[in-house]
Amino acid sequence: MSIIFKDRCQAGQFLAEQLAPYGGRRDVVVLALPRGGVPIGFEVARMLKAPLDVFVVRKLGVPGQEELAFGAIASGGVRVLNEHIVHALRLTPGMIERIAEREQLELERRERLYRGTRSRPDLHGKVAIIVDDGLATGATMRAAVDALKQEGPKQIIVAVPVGSRDTCSAMRRVSDVLTVCAEMPEPFYGVGMWYEDFSQTTDDEVSELLSSAAEFSKAAA
Repeated sequence: MSIIFKDRCQAGQFLAEQLAPYGGRRDVVVLALPRGGVPIGFEVARMLKAPLDVFVVRKLGVPGQEELAFGAIASGGVRVLNEHIVHALRLTPGMIERIAEREQLELERRERLYRGTRSRPDLHGKVAIIVDDGLATGATMRAAVDALKQEGPKQIIVAVPVGSRDTCSAMRRVSDVLTVCAEMPEPFYGVGMWYEDFSQTTDDEVSELLSSAAEFSKAAA
């Protein structure tokens, strides 16, 4: 019987226990996918005594089929395209630019809202632990990993409290990525099934958690 977490706070604490070997290291950075991944990341960062930041990812959706992503953009001006889909659907450079520009505006809005005046972390040569509240299809996380690789970390760790066994297995086959799925219940159904409280994380909560994390990182420095 798999664990049903009370909320994201408890799930983050449970996940942090699986990541204990990375605690107290100066080369570790915790990156959370907003919004639901931020309460998870806060607990992981707090228990590992590591800095916390957001890694904002926006999928680039095919016109008329927005759920089908042909690429993604992420924090730091990173853009990743699925050339197979681009060519198969004959997406023109103009179409790609229009969609990317629209999503870039939303990405920048979220970064300003969440980070404020805090600078982005330098991930070059770091161990980047990227967390979310769960892995269902894994599409957003795969886009995040593709984008994160271009930031130059020495190691990427995908970490979630709960995920689909198939998706977690697929993530473990991604080169140069360590995947930690604390719980892989079968049948899976969906991420929210494994939380008693899976209410939406608000923008204000994200900002407050990031501010709190910045304070305890400063105190630990």
